[in-house]
Amino acid sequence: MKIPESQLDTWSHQGSVTQSSNTYNTIKSVLEGSTTPYTGKNFEVFLQGSYGNDTNIYAESDVDIVIRLNDCFQSDLSKLAEAEKAAYKSAFLDATYTHVEFKRDVLSALTKQYGTAVKAGDKAIAIDGSGSRRKADVIVAIQFRRYIKFRSSNDSEYVEGICFWNGKGEQIANYPKRHSANLTTKHQNTSKWFKPMARVFKNMRSRMVDDGLIKSGIAPSYYIEGLLYNVPNGKLTSSYQDCVVNTLNWYRQEASKTDLVCANEQYYLLRDGHHTCWNQSNCDAFVEAAVKLWNEW
Repeated sequence: MKIPESQLDTWSHQGSVTQSSNTYNTIKSVLEGSTTPYTGKNFEVFLQGSYGNDTNIYAESDVDIVIRLNDCFQSDLSKLAEAEKAAYKSAFLDATYTHVEFKRDVLSALTKQYGTAVKAGDKAIAIDGSGSRRKADVIVAIQFRRYIKFRSSNDSEYVEGICFWNGKGEQIANYPKRHSANLTTKHQNTSKWFKPMARVFKNMRSRMVDDGLIKSGIAPSYYIEGLLYNVPNGKLTSSYQDCVVNTLNWYRQEASKTDLVCANEQYYLLRDGHHTCWNQSNCDAFVEAAVKLWNEW
């Protein structure tokens, strides 16, 4: 038995847009307010996550927001030659207003507005939902640069992202804007099948958790999007049923799993023990559970 096309079509629909949009715009206006402790600093506020990428489903209610300080940055110099590393180190001074002060000030601004609804978590500042406001997570970050070339501050190339530190003091760097842009390109290159299929697989995940086929938390939306990003474009076509079967068969029979990349194309998708990668055993479990859900529908 296979999952009916009508069920997959239902699962392909996008979740809340209006409430999520209102929540984002309201919090963004608070973060950009003229009375915040960081007024006058160079920063920007933008979306990341499922709502920001148009891949959110009804079960995903959180709005994920990034506020990034651009006055200071961390860098990955691993691709530079020694002479370039030396040029880099002589080109910049240490920042006087750092991530620690910025996060403190953002937390202060949000607490002033939302009071006890604000809670500082391990990675993000959470704002509880209330009334029409949906739950939101605010990542406080600084700019991150993965340098490809550095001869001087005016003659360099780098991939731009964000970085922040978790509760253990571990640095986490990621590239949400590249992730989002690459998903949109993939969507366009698959005749607009990609984003509905991301929502289908996220809803399949929710059903598999409810049915006890997988444990909650082993298949985050970010990694599902990354997995589908690697599926050859020609396999996302014709019907939702064909897309599901093609994707599952591709992963099980054809995919070179160690070569799969995250949608930002800056990290491998499947690696154990990395903050930015999916443990392959969890990905395998997700795919096998999806096959079981399909076959036993």
